Amino acid sequence: MDIRQLNYFLEVAKLRSFTKASQSLHISQPTLSKMVKNLEEELEVELIDRSARQIDLTDAGEVVYAQGQKVMASIDELSTYLYDVMNLKKGMIKIGIPPLIGVLFFPKIIQGFQQLYPDITIKLIEYGANRVQKAVEKGALDLGVAVLPVNEHLFDINPFISEKMLLYVQHSHPLASKTHVEINELAQEKFILFNEDFTLHDRLIQACQQAGFEPNVAYESSQWDFIGEMIAAKVDSSIVKAVPITNPSISWDLGLILKKDKYISYASKQFLHYMNEQHSALYR
Repeated sequence: MDIRQLNYFLEVAKLRSFTKASQSLHISQPTLSKMVKNLEEELEVELIDRSARQIDLTDAGEVVYAQGQKVMASIDELSTYLYDVMNLKKGMIKIGIPPLIGVLFFPKIIQGFQQLYPDITIKLIEYGANRVQKAVEKGALDLGVAVLPVNEHLFDINPFISEKMLLYVQHSHPLASKTHVEINELAQEKFILFNEDFTLHDRLIQACQQAGFEPNVAYESSQWDFIGEMIAAKVDSSIVKAVPITNPSISWDLGLILKKDKYISYASKQFLHYMNEQHSALYR
């Protein structure tokens, strides 16, 4: 089996279109159709149902699509392994981070790591924590920052920080004068939350429900800057007040996750080691 044939079929199956797949692969549509047809002839089975207006996979096509993705993932891991052997202290790490985590923690972390390993490139991709988990599980990311707990059967976990959730309010808000706020005091308030891609979205809603009320969500966003501006409204964002939430307090434990049994590149190993050192120094 020609790996190119398999790769071309996977792109058609993913996009459900020869036209879109040919554009994505930068080849002509007739060439793409011929390559997929050759694969079908080699396997002696139809992979694509061409009778419908929209492309559908046959039962055999679904099997080849599922197994083919695993084959291509294995080839990618082989390439990474060989690269590591030949380029010991070089490489690239793709790390998924929720936007707020990137703002609060990662600038210093990345700066410190790259002082030690200047030839390792770090590509930060901003996703909500829920989406980070899915991308790490699929192998699209090498590492991800997630709000714990996560599924320990799917991921290896490296905790690196533990915090409590805070309430952010305008300085003029009545709750801003309090030293702490109980969750049931928020029953009549309007909330601005991260959207459902973020683990904290679900966790806060669950805490409100356990306190006996449904939160009144006025806005949802994936952007921390936008949320900060919405809270501050027409006042200076520098005087927005952070107030601890109690009864119950909502934990905010973060960890670096990686897919179980996935090959870990030299670059990723060094980054995990660096993060473990940072965690030990922080909680010594």
